[in-house]
Amino acid sequence: MILPGSTIGIIGGRHISKMLVMSAKKIGFKVGILDPMENCPASQIADWHILADYNNESALIDFAKRCDVITYETENIDVNALDFLKEYVLLPQGTFGLSVTQDRLIEREFLDNHSINIAPYATAVVISDIKEAANTVGYPCLVKSTRRYQEEEFIVKINSEEDVNLAVPLIQQGVCMVEAVVPLRKELFVTIAINQNGEYTLFPVVETFHYNNGQLKKVKAPMEMLDLDQAIINQMELIAKVIASELSVSGVVGIEFFLTEEDNLYVNEISSRPHESSTYTLDACDFSEYDAHIRGLLNWPLPKIEQFKPAVTFNITKENQKLVESLIGSKKQWHYHFYQYPENAAVFKVGHVTVLSKNLEETIQDIKNTGLIDN
Repeated sequence: MILPGSTIGIIGGRHISKMLVMSAKKIGFKVGILDPMENCPASQIADWHILADYNNESALIDFAKRCDVITYETENIDVNALDFLKEYVLLPQGTFGLSVTQDRLIEREFLDNHSINIAPYATAVVISDIKEAANTVGYPCLVKSTRRYQEEEFIVKINSEEDVNLAVPLIQQGVCMVEAVVPLRKELFVTIAINQNGEYTLFPVVETFHYNNGQLKKVKAPMEMLDLDQAIINQMELIAKVIASELSVSGVVGIEFFLTEEDNLYVNEISSRPHESSTYTLDACDFSEYDAHIRGLLNWPLPKIEQFKPAVTFNITKENQKLVESLIGSKKQWHYHFYQYPENAAVFKVGHVTVLSKNLEETIQDIKNTGLIDN
């Protein structure tokens, strides 16, 4: 167990890192970050900031020597660089989870090897492979870059053979995955935290909604109001436990599920770090996912999570920021989180809002009436 007064290092300085810093500092830890963005959100509240690229070897070594334990909040890191740091500092989060989650093909192989249901897929190296794969998995299908990036998704939807050439720019960048489109009833997400002793805690299952570009739009955290059989929830939680255990990770793991009309579950994505689908926990739960990640990392005992009220969380983007700011005076019960990125930062999200409510559908309609969300 790592005790207060020690230094936690976080590789990555964006908004998720900022919330990790807040969780660490309130329980008495010093925090340093490494990020190439000057005045990034986490640097504004961390104790110190090394301004360097995530894969700068000399900067990483310097960083590690100043820390007692390290975590990372981005997939944009070289696994070999992190493995090298284990000579200098504790890395309870490990690197196996990162190697799995930053590559879609490796992730699918991992899930398949553990008998976890996934959508049919095939690998494509050239454009003719996409045509062949689409004929196998069926139309419509999705062409995805195999490398996963945190800030944007590289995905093209192919509805028919005439659309295949839409994927040319993507296949020119490297190997792709062609995946069948699963007919959805709901997109669901569950977060689990685990410590080095194998103790775990689960957050409530939530429903997620996305923009066409794959970015998260809205999260409904309605507790018992999700209209799900308990057997489905039990199955999701069991899958989460298997994944977290097999990834050999300490901290938070998030799993995105697709649920069909026939109540079949498919795992769509794994995250071996805190995920935006659980930002609602900052305001709706007695412990946030960021608190749980830090505690798992430090090998502290993990608390049972209690949610106070149903909640809905939606993003503040550069496009709607002025509208959100204009509502601060009238929407007094909203919980506002502004990330404070530098003005010229190339980011899609600049904050989020969480609203707690006993009548979530009325609340969502109220948010729609403001023009901030459309569904």
